[in-house]
Amino acid sequence: MEDREEGRFAPEEFLDLARTDHAGVFAQGEPVWSAIGRIGDYLADRDGFDQRGEIAEGAHVGERVHLGEGVKVEPGAVVNGPAWIGSGTVIRTGAYIRGNVVTGADCVLGNSCEFKNCLLFDGCQVPHFNYVGDSILGHKAHLGAGVILSNVRLDHAEVQVRIDGGDNRGSGLRKFGAVVGDNVEIGCNSVINPGAIIGRRSVLYPGSMWSGVLAEDHIVKVRQVQQVVLRKG
Repeated sequence: MEDREEGRFAPEEFLDLARTDHAGVFAQGEPVWSAIGRIGDYLADRDGFDQRGEIAEGAHVGERVHLGEGVKVEPGAVVNGPAWIGSGTVIRTGAYIRGNVVTGADCVLGNSCEFKNCLLFDGCQVPHFNYVGDSILGHKAHLGAGVILSNVRLDHAEVQVRIDGGDNRGSGLRKFGAVVGDNVEIGCNSVINPGAIIGRRSVLYPGSMWSGVLAEDHIVKVRQVQQVVLRKG
């Protein structure tokens, strides 16, 4: 049973490892979320940090920050190291990169978005008012405006991964937001609870509140009950 579960949560079940230059953060035989706990050590062991991108006046870029070719850091953005930003990525005004952040090529880190201890594969779009902490986002994953990847339980206990049938599995992490698979779309103002796993190409409607594991190629629909009445007076 344990071997079967390990295979179910292997990184390649959710992520195309050819779509990142940082597949080395994943370990053979360990569940995909275990990489979250290794991002800091992965960056600490790297060298070759240099800044080949364009840093606008008014932006702050700290020490041990790598900016690849064609990266643009707009005025008012803050990039604290260590961080590795892939080529062609745009860091927009008001973005706050707190450290231990790795992005692939051609990503968007948008205005009023906060990132810490996370790995973004190539082509991720995180453009408006998002929080991404202790999480992994797959190739071309897209977060709508206001999406929050919540990374800490209210009781601050170890984050559990909710398995089918209501069973829980300990993650070994006290801070664990989500693993968002390749080509996932998460609608505006959704909240993804700690320890969520979202399979490839799945879609969550705006305003979703999601916990647990969502299989690939599924849609989470939210139906809002509305009542329209005549205004009096």
